[in-house]
Amino acid sequence: MSVSIEDLKGVRGHLTEYLKGFRSCMKRKCNRAHLRVYVQGQISDLDRKSVEPIALAAGVAPRTLQEFLGIHLWDHEAMRRRVQRLVMRDHADDNAIAIIDETSFVKQGDKTAGVQRQYCGTLGKKDNCVVTVHVGYAAGDFHALIDGDLFLPEASWDGDRARCREAGIPDDVRYRPKWQIALDLLDRTMQNGVRFRYLAADEGYGRVEAFRTGVDARGLWYMVEVNRSQMGWCQRPRVVAPADHEGLGRPAVKPRLAANARAARRVDALWKRGGPSWQLFHIKNSDKGPVVWEARAVRFFPCEDKLPGQECWLIIARNVLDGELKYFLSNAPADTAVEVLLHVAFSRWHIERIFEDGKGEVGLDHFEVRHYLPITRHLILSMVSFLFLMEQTQHLQKKLVVEHLPGPCRSPRAA
Repeated sequence: MSVSIEDLKGVRGHLTEYLKGFRSCMKRKCNRAHLRVYVQGQISDLDRKSVEPIALAAGVAPRTLQEFLGIHLWDHEAMRRRVQRLVMRDHADDNAIAIIDETSFVKQGDKTAGVQRQYCGTLGKKDNCVVTVHVGYAAGDFHALIDGDLFLPEASWDGDRARCREAGIPDDVRYRPKWQIALDLLDRTMQNGVRFRYLAADEGYGRVEAFRTGVDARGLWYMVEVNRSQMGWCQRPRVVAPADHEGLGRPAVKPRLAANARAARRVDALWKRGGPSWQLFHIKNSDKGPVVWEARAVRFFPCEDKLPGQECWLIIARNVLDGELKYFLSNAPADTAVEVLLHVAFSRWHIERIFEDGKGEVGLDHFEVRHYLPITRHLILSMVSFLFLMEQTQHLQKKLVVEHLPGPCRSPRAA
């Protein structure tokens, strides 16, 4: 059976039913109408999916849609929670993965909230842009964007509260490093009922000890990339306990490495020869054929403030074709299979695909508003549109009869 015209027409009816789930977020009928216009525009084939082309295509005044984003009263926080609860209702998975990443939006001028010259991942260089941090949800073949926040630069924005007020940024919205935004997003999603088992993140987050500690404290098993300069030990070095100076009026002495303890080493210099053997793993299939990496794994004590931290996994993965090396740390239990950890590590393709489809299909990067509130609402509405598009795509794909092609593996398997 192939997808018919009636199937495609049915998507419109599905959208009506889908948006009914968000009625409680908007008391006024006009706002519900604006919601439909905005989402319908985002999932349409318009070349540009900002307010004006969406409004003109729907036959409404652009100003009304701008006011819907910027000044109309409706509960965008409730809409965010609704997206998260729909994901849990329909896609809950005991092995769900939280994927942390950021994306950037090229912007001109200096009026858009959070804009400054900074590293722009979209362009691969420094440029004038806005950066947002996000949490993606991945379970099997399903993925969705479930939360995100604007990164507010410290000196150029947080240090200039008059500029913040001009851009509509509330006084309680302050600078936070991106890893702290990520932890705050995890807190918010988990408080709203989202459940994960694993977390994956790139080196920008994985190299931060406080981020790894925070994820561990939230009960998640992380698999995060770290820099090759990460220091540590494969065997825990002896630590000298501080002397007991209680009641003697002398300052406490911190623990320190024993005089004969082996020095910490970089992860790329742990084994000049020998060490754990390499094992081949089939990660997934791609358009160019199987993706195969080899890995070596060992228990590891990362160096934290010159002392051994919590015992964890160190996994070094090497691409068998080009020799690319990646280094990962994980707090997963010692009996966790390496293939499971590699599956989590390489699941970051989900968030890359989410950003690609979010920008290409629903106009995640097409916003032309400048103030904090309409930007926040645009990000949430884009989550609404993306979730609908993802679910409808999966629904229609089930009706397609195509020659079976190998797809991404749900988990790597030993080759």
